[in-house]
Amino acid sequence: MEENTGKILWVDLTVPEAEKIRDFYSEVVGWSWESVSVGEYEDYNIKTPAGELVAGVCHRQGVNANLPAAWINYVIVSSVSGSMKKCIDHGGRIVDGPRIQGEDIFVIIQDPAGAYIGLYGKE
Repeated sequence: MEENTGKILWVDLTVPEAEKIRDFYSEVVGWSWESVSVGEYEDYNIKTPAGELVAGVCHRQGVNANLPAAWINYVIVSSVSGSMKKCIDHGGRIVDGPRIQGEDIFVIIQDPAGAYIGLYGKE
């Protein structure tokens, strides 16, 4: 993953009414979707008209209850814990996480201007 450091890996939108917003974007930009089970409910993988997987639309509940209703890019970093420390040292804050995703971890941070981004990678 080191060669991909700094690249945007994924983008998610977490909202209270995921189905409504999923359908909104399907109509407005032509995306299709597929359900992804997250246990008690389903979130959605979003695809372009050509079938390319490009984003997720998630319910703002459970582990996502504290996330803002905003498109969040996930950027690959070489060390999530190191980047978290630098975030705090430079006036940002940790909004959510860290959480485990397979063999990797991710965290949502907020920069000093108030914008959100996800950091994804190894410890």
